[in-house]
Formats: sequence, structure tokens, C-alpha cells
Amino acid sequence: MIHSELVASIAEKLDVSTKEASAALSAVTESIVEGLKKDRKVALSGFGTFALSDRPARTGRNPQTGEPVEIKARTAAAFKPATALKDTVNK
Repeated sequence: MIHSELVASIAEKLDVSTKEASAALSAVTESIVEGLKKDRKVALSGFGTFALSDRPARTGRNPQTGEPVEIKARTAAAFKPATALKDTVNK
């Protein structure tokens, strides 16, 4: 499902226009991003948890030349599905 299909689904289920559904989806995603920036973790019970993890700097290898390459430290976002979501999807 792509963004436009998700917006259409929300609009249908809430009986609102696609413009309002798009605004609602944007508000939810922006709130999740703000929560991650503030607390580094956002938990939605029954759905899952979004969390940030720090990846340290490391030395990798260029696969074509075999030369060592420095990979910078970064922060990565991850999603861990709740048991209820996993059970629903696997039925």
C-alpha cells in the first residue's frame, strides 16, 4: 500500500475528504517524528514501538577494490511490531 492508497483508505473509513485524511496522516507521522526526537521512543499499544538506536562509526570495505572505508556514526530508526500486530498479520 502506498501513501495515496493509505490516504484513500483513511478517508473512506472516517467518511472524510482525502484532503482531511491526508492532513490526519501527516499529523500522525509528524507526531511520531517529534516523539522520536524528544524521547527516542514512541509506543503505540497493540501496534508496535518506534525507537532510535545509535550506530557507532566503523571501518568497512569497498567491495570493488577491497580498500578500507570509514563509515560515519549515525542514528537509525527502527520499528518493532507488537505481539497483537504479529498475531493479526499471521492469521
